Amino acid sequence: MQEHKNLHKHEAHHPEHDVQMHHHQMNNGDKMQEMANHKEHKSHGGHAHHEGMIDDFKRRFYISLIVTIPIIILTPMLQHWVGLGDVLRFSGDLYILFALSSFVYFYGGYPFLKGFTDEIKTGKPGMMTLIAVAITIAFVYSSVVVFGLKGDIFFWETATLIDIMLLGHWIEMKSIMGASRALENLAKILPSEAHLKSDDGNVRDVPIEQLQIGNKILIKPGEKIPADGEVVDGETSINESVLTGESKPASKSKGDSVIGGSINVEGSITVEVKRTGKDSFLSQVIELVKSAQESKSRTQDLANRAALWLTIIAFVCGGLTLAAWLILEDMGLAFALERTVTVMVITCPHALGLAVPLVVAVSTSLAAKRGLLIRDRLAFENARKINAVIFDKTGTLTEGKFGVTEIVPLDVMKNEDILSYAASIESLSEHPIAQAIANSDTVKKEVKSFKAIPGKGAEGIIDGKKVMVVSPGYLREKKMNYENVNINKLFEQGKTVVFLLIENELKGAIALSDIIRNESKEAVKQLKEMGIKCMMLTGDNKQVAQYVSEEIGLDEFFAEVLPDKKSEKVKEVQSRGYTVAMVGDGVNDAPALAQADVGIAIGAGTDVAVETADIVLVKNNPQDVVSTIELAKVTYKKMVQNLFWATGYNAFAIPLAAGVLFSLGILLSPALGAVLMSLSTVIVAVNARMMKVKSSRVENF
Repeated sequence: MQEHKNLHKHEAHHPEHDVQMHHHQMNNGDKMQEMANHKEHKSHGGHAHHEGMIDDFKRRFYISLIVTIPIIILTPMLQHWVGLGDVLRFSGDLYILFALSSFVYFYGGYPFLKGFTDEIKTGKPGMMTLIAVAITIAFVYSSVVVFGLKGDIFFWETATLIDIMLLGHWIEMKSIMGASRALENLAKILPSEAHLKSDDGNVRDVPIEQLQIGNKILIKPGEKIPADGEVVDGETSINESVLTGESKPASKSKGDSVIGGSINVEGSITVEVKRTGKDSFLSQVIELVKSAQESKSRTQDLANRAALWLTIIAFVCGGLTLAAWLILEDMGLAFALERTVTVMVITCPHALGLAVPLVVAVSTSLAAKRGLLIRDRLAFENARKINAVIFDKTGTLTEGKFGVTEIVPLDVMKNEDILSYAASIESLSEHPIAQAIANSDTVKKEVKSFKAIPGKGAEGIIDGKKVMVVSPGYLREKKMNYENVNINKLFEQGKTVVFLLIENELKGAIALSDIIRNESKEAVKQLKEMGIKCMMLTGDNKQVAQYVSEEIGLDEFFAEVLPDKKSEKVKEVQSRGYTVAMVGDGVNDAPALAQADVGIAIGAGTDVAVETADIVLVKNNPQDVVSTIELAKVTYKKMVQNLFWATGYNAFAIPLAAGVLFSLGILLSPALGAVLMSLSTVIVAVNARMMKVKSSRVENF
């Protein structure tokens, strides 16, 4: 655990959102207690800041869009195009146009101007730099034209570029996940209060932050355990699946350890507190999640890489154009500026700004209709490269609940009768295993004189006969032989086996285990057909893991993996050169989900797993992992197409805008350059929408 805490911390980085997007980070495991104290607070600081930035882009977009309307109406170039120049022109109209455009430039363009300064300071020019340069050159040139220089006014180009970029960033930011929410939900697993027992036996409720090592606390049936500790009085079963991944409820008695956040299923117990705050199991899980999230890849996405190159091209071509016409051709400042501005307008990334966000928006919507919620764009982009999928067992490949899997008759009694008698007795017991049998679809009989046999089973009278459902330990105690080839096989598979006795005669055995999902086998089959390795991580023992692995057809499994080691197993698989997807549903999966190249959560799992994941499967269907990878491949292909359309015009039009063919009488005007870029934007938008047609051809879509 300590090695994780010593990992060098990196600030979470999203290249296109550097401006004002510095997420609040927890200061270490010490924040665990503070988070627990304030878990009812409306929002964690970092998450609130993230939401505030989304709202800020949204607000700036709508206000700028409204102001853009009169800018378009007042632009002489556009008035001329529609033949309304004589009607819409009036005295002082250009000064009003300048004022409105100045507002959009400074108010709507502020995030990009701020982002530009941040990128320059860090020496990493990207999308913000390109946008800032484009809007600034168009704005400054147009302003100079308003106040006397001969040329065209491009305020409308500045305003629409700002609008589109605000829209693109708003769409994109909504899909970005804040690490703070996952950490906040982890803290919510703990109860807010504990029943503190004093030396004289009195019990009083205290906030959990007041608990100290050595305190004794009472935990009643159905309550969450408030701190790590050791049972000093009482017996019970504890559901630790949300924390450890172990599907079978763990029996606890004096001397056994319990984990804060797990659920006390049966009897009341008294626990002596052994660990609190940053030393607790849950706090260590928080540290693992934070460490894995902060060390996520800093690789820039496609659009930002394209923006970097366009920025370089814009400066180089713009500078060469200005120098060429001023020095080599001596065409005068006005002509040279017009050529330079035309080059910069051509480089304005209207289409580039929407090329990826529009595809993401369409694919996100398309996926949501099929129960796939995309939370992180960069991770989803990486999903196309997945060549290894690691599944958590409990709640992912299995249903996460105990159920009857086999019935073995040891007499002439039929299977349905064995189950009926057993379910009737167990329906009166509160034990989790008893409830699993009781929930079976069978006829229940009337039970009289019910009595629990502590630690061994239960008994009652049905139809005047003594009926018992007991553990193997009870039979060994009574020296009753239950040796059977089929039963031995069930034990080898790690299943829980109970026995039915009627009038002290052995009638049959009932095996229980975590029920394998029907879809798991087909999902693994499809993934293997795609050349993807399928593996499983579980806290269960080797016998159980091997049984599930063989039933489903997995390539590999890791059994008896402690929660704090799951992320290490993901790292181990990654070190083999695999691009890894982790699929899980519990708190114990959170560090592994964060560590994986793509984290995929089963939607019915814990909030922590969902918030840590990059993609959420709403339908709890492992086959949706296949759908996710297929959609990621289609989405990436569409992104590449859009980036081609967004930048293709640049490669064609920039030389013409610079005046390379001026000697042949071919010169691209600023107005025509703007039209070409607008056309590329339309093509990009239409192409993104056509992904619905493409995706319908993909299997499972």
